[in-house]
Amino acid sequence: MRFFEQRFRIAEDNAWVTERLLELVSQIPVGGKQIHDANIVATMQVYGLGRLLTHNVGDFRRFAQFIEVVPLA
Repeated sequence: MRFFEQRFRIAEDNAWVTERLLELVSQIPVGGKQIHDANIVATMQVYGLGRLLTHNVGDFRRFAQFIEVVPLA
């Protein structure tokens, strides 16, 4: 963790992220484990991050109007 902490900006979960998450789930139906994906997207939006590099492209397809999903190949 210290390695990453020293080299990357940490996008913390906070009240703004929670507010954006609540807005997001009112726009896109999610349930169960999908709420974690929605929280990632909400965090990205609050911190102005537009691209997500992931192996789980299908999990984030529903959020394509909000972020760019880039396959990790």
